[in-house]
Amino acid sequence: MNQYDLNLILNPNLSAEQLQIEKDYIDTTLRNAGAEVTNLDDVGNRRLAYAVGKDREGYYLMYTIRAGGNPEKDIAATLRLRDNVRRILVVKDRPEWKTKKA
Repeated sequence: MNQYDLNLILNPNLSAEQLQIEKDYIDTTLRNAGAEVTNLDDVGNRRLAYAVGKDREGYYLMYTIRAGGNPEKDIAATLRLRDNVRRILVVKDRPEWKTKKA
């Protein structure tokens, strides 16, 4: 199993109940794809560099997951169908990116 970073930007105008529904759906999708969540960084509302769907802000969720197969295809394709998901980025974590070069 490889480690991946899954970054999501959600609609910033969600109520607390709607936000919890989205988080539960994301967790269910990850479990169904065979992924294991190792870390969740719930950043909250942040300003975007450019407007996405007439919104200048977005609600950021940054997951660290362990998954086999192709999560870029499996997980991202399922989550893109949600109306409140604005952007998805799945990046494979590579240990050599974290080492300093002399």
